[in-house]
Amino acid sequence: MAAMIPEGQVTSRIYSLIKEKQFGHAIADLVDIRQSFSKSRAALSLLAYCYYSVGEFHEAAECYGELAKLFPDVEYYQMYHAQSLYKACQYEEAMNAARNVESADYSAQVTKLKAAIRYGEEDLSASRALIEECPTNDPDTAVNEACLFYAEGEHEKALEIFTRVFNEFGYRGDLSYNMALCYYRLKQYAPALKHIADIIERGIREHPELSVGMATEGIEVKSVGNTALLGETALIEAFNLKSSIEYQLKNMEGALEALTDMPPRGEEELDPVTLHNVALINMDEDANSGFEKLQFLLQQNPCPPETFGNLLLLYCKYEHYDLAADVMAENFDLTYKLLSQYVYDYLDATITQQTSPEEGFRKFDAMSNAHTEQLRKLTKQVQQARQQQDDDEVKRTVNEYDEALERYIPVLMAQAKIYWDLKNYAQVEKIFRKSVEFCNEHDVWKLNVAHVLFMQSVKAQMGGQEAKYKEAIGFYEPIVKKNYDAILEVSAIVLANLCVSYIMTSQNEQAEELMRKIEKEEENIAYEEPDRKVYHLCIVNLVIGTLYCAKGNFQFGISRVIKSLEPFNKKLGTQTWFYAKRCFCALIENMAKQIVLLEDQVSDDIVDFFDHAEIHGRTIQTVEDNPVLKEAFDEGRSTVTYEARVLKDIFLRLI
Repeated sequence: MAAMIPEGQVTSRIYSLIKEKQFGHAIADLVDIRQSFSKSRAALSLLAYCYYSVGEFHEAAECYGELAKLFPDVEYYQMYHAQSLYKACQYEEAMNAARNVESADYSAQVTKLKAAIRYGEEDLSASRALIEECPTNDPDTAVNEACLFYAEGEHEKALEIFTRVFNEFGYRGDLSYNMALCYYRLKQYAPALKHIADIIERGIREHPELSVGMATEGIEVKSVGNTALLGETALIEAFNLKSSIEYQLKNMEGALEALTDMPPRGEEELDPVTLHNVALINMDEDANSGFEKLQFLLQQNPCPPETFGNLLLLYCKYEHYDLAADVMAENFDLTYKLLSQYVYDYLDATITQQTSPEEGFRKFDAMSNAHTEQLRKLTKQVQQARQQQDDDEVKRTVNEYDEALERYIPVLMAQAKIYWDLKNYAQVEKIFRKSVEFCNEHDVWKLNVAHVLFMQSVKAQMGGQEAKYKEAIGFYEPIVKKNYDAILEVSAIVLANLCVSYIMTSQNEQAEELMRKIEKEEENIAYEEPDRKVYHLCIVNLVIGTLYCAKGNFQFGISRVIKSLEPFNKKLGTQTWFYAKRCFCALIENMAKQIVLLEDQVSDDIVDFFDHAEIHGRTIQTVEDNPVLKEAFDEGRSTVTYEARVLKDIFLRLI
């Protein structure tokens, strides 16, 4: 049996642990003491302090609440209880606890706490009234006033106050972060990143124990926990903001690096903002985990306000429209509180489109008309500002125009997608041509125009009509040339479609040159990163092979498909197998109808292909994991090996 700790005695070990900020170990020891002596004031007080220090505010509030009942004459227990409740976002309980603090010694602190509670409840007018009661010479009063301006969207006023306090009272991590946040809202990313860099540099220099950047370097480090020190440095906030800026600038690698650079913590220790950003940045690689994180956050308080809209938009991106509709219906209050009118209208039209394409198109068309009207209005304002030589007004209206255009593009693409899904490519082209006056310089617009011209060309060629490959080349080429030195940064399907367009317009030399460039880049990567899989050349050959198969030239088409998956250990995957097997199924169908005959050498190559696919495809699933719904499927039959055996058996029967 463990030795009993005498009543009221807190060991020196516990004080040492607290002094060394090892709050987790201190909490474990203090919990043991409480189990033996439930009314030990010292143990309970230290336990509350430790809980508060590691951000476990619900537990801290419980401990301080118990202390306030046991020792009602000790005013600061009442105060700490109220503060803990506020930190736990239990605003009503925090306000009631704050009212119980009657000592004049705490009147200023109580007023500030009440103002913070009202701010948390988004009652800005009540918060401002309380702030006006605070001492004017207190820097916290100025900071609180700046926070109110920020909440009201007055970011320039907020920045002015934060800067004044910073210059007057010196460096504070939270102030530097607040200034960076204001610059971020004003879309002035350079000064925002400068303040972030200052926070990070100071954190690295003064607190090496926080292990900043070590996870990115691949060094295995233990969690630093959610300590008060970590909060004071504002490092977590700074790295999250840096990640957001890189995300806005479409630098996904930089955004991910910012998240891995922050002091290491376990997933269960992550704050809501970090958890949200981790889910968002890693969505393409691990959608299932991303959805789980966002769904979890939506049930928490506090929850980043962006979570609701991002979850709905991602459901729509992954075509889980029923789930998006269910979440909107279940969180009706959040729909009007957290979604802008633009996002709500977009989601409403997208979800409506699934059951009524005509009604969905009508809603998108109404949005599109409103946006084009706004863009024309802003165009006139830009022209007027330039005539008046008002540089500030020109800059402001151009930024406003760019923002309006970024809102218009998703609406336009969603509208076009309705006809794209119906394979009515001519109508898609008409929609794009109507928007040419606004979007002709936008990369997304140019890319999708190229795609629709390409698909029209394929369809026209099948029907013996005039193709538009030359026009498609005119849109694809600038995209490729812009990134020619980093060719693998270009989407593989863009490269594939451009190669096909070259071939179909008898520009075989350009196609071969482009394919040699891709092959060379892939060889460089294979040398530097042997385990990395790159599929660009594979997809180019797959697309070329598929097109020839579709035209009935199976002998050349199938040879291209086989070549596309060599070497099998690096090119064979769920997606590449899906498109390859379609060509083989089409070949088998035509052979069964006795439309196609193959040379013996080609037949031997096909059998060898199936043998290789069987060897390398044992662990490759042919059914992709659903990122939201866990659908049951036969894992034994849903492998490349199984399907390769079946196709080989059918093929051998035919020959």
